[in-house]
Amino acid sequence: MNKFSLSLFPQKIFVEEGCQNYPYTKKILSKLKDVPRVIINSEAEDTILAELAAEKDQIKSGKQYLYLARQKGSFIKPCPCTPHYLGCNYYIINLDLNCPLDCSYCILQHYLSHPFITIHVNTDDLWNQLDPFLKKNNRPLRIGTGELGDSLVLDDLTERSCELIEYFRHKPKAVLELKTKTVNIDNILTAEPAPNVVIAWSLNTDAIAQVEEKGAAPVKERILAAEAVIRKGFRVAFHLDPIIRYPEWEQDYGELIQYLLTKIPIEKIAWISLGSLRFPSRLKEIIKERFPLSDIIYAEFIRGKDKKYRYFKPLRLELYTRIVDFIQKKRGGENIPLYFCMESEEIWRKVLKKEPRGEEEIERFLASPLGSEKRLNTYTYSSE
Repeated sequence: MNKFSLSLFPQKIFVEEGCQNYPYTKKILSKLKDVPRVIINSEAEDTILAELAAEKDQIKSGKQYLYLARQKGSFIKPCPCTPHYLGCNYYIINLDLNCPLDCSYCILQHYLSHPFITIHVNTDDLWNQLDPFLKKNNRPLRIGTGELGDSLVLDDLTERSCELIEYFRHKPKAVLELKTKTVNIDNILTAEPAPNVVIAWSLNTDAIAQVEEKGAAPVKERILAAEAVIRKGFRVAFHLDPIIRYPEWEQDYGELIQYLLTKIPIEKIAWISLGSLRFPSRLKEIIKERFPLSDIIYAEFIRGKDKKYRYFKPLRLELYTRIVDFIQKKRGGENIPLYFCMESEEIWRKVLKKEPRGEEEIERFLASPLGSEKRLNTYTYSSE
């Protein structure tokens, strides 16, 4: 498999003053003995950021540096779902920020305040926050680490996956999702599977992945990695997001889904999410500047209720209808739990012929410990 290589990353390590003696800091530095490291305070950080701002591509330059720092706020936050569209009550654990991969459409280019790859080293505070959070929210819920950074791309350094799997094994009402575009599964394959831990992959067509997802593993290798973790005993999930229109999109997404559902046992799929390309206006300018050869932003877009640009609704309906059809026509595919990311109730109703009664119902549906077929039978929908 084309495993993500840390051979060129990082070129330098910044350590926040006061973090030198954290066990996580020592572990990571011991694995990167030959990499220069500098202890910095907030004033030095501001100076470094000012120097990066002068770079032609400060985002790319920032990805060369690893920053070991404290998480000073809460590790656990609700997923920042876009307003005016239906969410799924997902929670995120902000362990690592930013990503050494470089996808053209990545919202982190716009969202994060600085371009360093950041690892938060005060993990004792994470466990101290998770315990009361899960006790207070004593219900089936989903929580994951893959929103503000790839869950596994730095797992060679951090080995976080094993610690998270072991922790959540004893929290059966919560479902942990580790989401990636890599095949960095070595640590996963050493862990004892847990029924409430899902390993997930973001997928796109080969044509999109090769041009728009720099550094990510080839799509078929991601699917083969999913096959491997299934053999180990884990459930898997997939995110077809962002779905992108281009002349051959229908044929290519059809072939992707055919390959996926031929390789992966349907009963092992916890869910598949669907979301079409969307972006705030500032990200459009960043893509133009950083990826001048990309043409994904030149299509029939409208500005939605959340002020993000997204495909004109009839085009989104066509995308989703065909892709759902590809999935559900595969034998057993009708039993795969599907949901939309940041879409309207109307899209749910017109494409899936179902409309959840609020975000809490989607949460119960996806976080249910039951098998997918039984779970579908317990999911109540309003009529169209």
